[in-house]
Amino acid sequence: MGFIDEIKARAKVCKKTIVLPETEDERTYKAAEAVLKEGIADLVLVGSKEEIEKNKGTYDISGAAIVDPATDARTEGYIAKLVELRQKKGMTPEQAKELLLNNYLYYGVMMVKMGDADGMVSGACHSTADTLRPCLQILKTKPGTKLVSAFFLMVVPDCDMGADGTFVFADAGLEQNPDPEKLANIAISSADSFKLLVGKEPVVAMLSHSTKGSAKHADVDKVVEATKIAQGLAPELALDGELQLDAAIVPEVGASKAPGSKVAGHANVLVFPDLDAGNIGYKLVQRLGKAEAYGPLTQGIAAPVNDLSRGCSAEDIVGVVAITAVQAQAE
Repeated sequence: MGFIDEIKARAKVCKKTIVLPETEDERTYKAAEAVLKEGIADLVLVGSKEEIEKNKGTYDISGAAIVDPATDARTEGYIAKLVELRQKKGMTPEQAKELLLNNYLYYGVMMVKMGDADGMVSGACHSTADTLRPCLQILKTKPGTKLVSAFFLMVVPDCDMGADGTFVFADAGLEQNPDPEKLANIAISSADSFKLLVGKEPVVAMLSHSTKGSAKHADVDKVVEATKIAQGLAPELALDGELQLDAAIVPEVGASKAPGSKVAGHANVLVFPDLDAGNIGYKLVQRLGKAEAYGPLTQGIAAPVNDLSRGCSAEDIVGVVAITAVQAQAE
């Protein structure tokens, strides 16, 4: 089986309930039909029955639960809880009601917060900021985690590098310019995510335009410092840097540029120095290498909520729903 087929099979073993709040988008319905047909997860679609009936077209979503914020019996409880959570920020019952009735992303996150769903997938027609804002306000960060970050699971066809062509790219979706401490924490979280989802031991490369001092620059210094911090926080982890991309994943180049490194040439978790590098890198591999790109997936939130690229396909949504379900199983 391919990677995403294995994820789907794992999701089916213990089905979780995933919210899809973007019921204005046709891709949601196409994906929902496939998820329900394959038995990957139980689904909740947020919206009135009338608008969902109008928007769903010919797709069969009869197995999904439809939750209308305007009429659902749980809404009053959600309003009260949202006020409780945000009262220090001045949230009033009237504001909470307005938000939950009109912003389905907030409603979906409240369903997760209150235990009425196990996770949420959004972002097909919302920005990353719009998707993550309610998560950070309501769900907060996972205990023991210092920051929320984002990664892509990349599956490269006909590739013998990484884990048979499977990699984690981080942070490729959220942290703009992480300092050394943040970069170190991104590396450790990404290693945990790789192990959970791929089921193999992570080998983490801290990427740079320099390998082991071949260049001198403040940007290189940041990666060197991040590597030291991460090694101190997780000494058991196979993690090294600073490494250029070829030194990280090509065995011959790794042996030449970083002799003695257990990571060089064998990395499957690639930690980019900033969001520019990570975002450009994943899109290059996706478009030129014909790789499957799942994400941006989040790590560090107290419950699994995952973002989508606005250029995603319905098949991408299905894959991210399966990944979210597996993350929820781990929770």
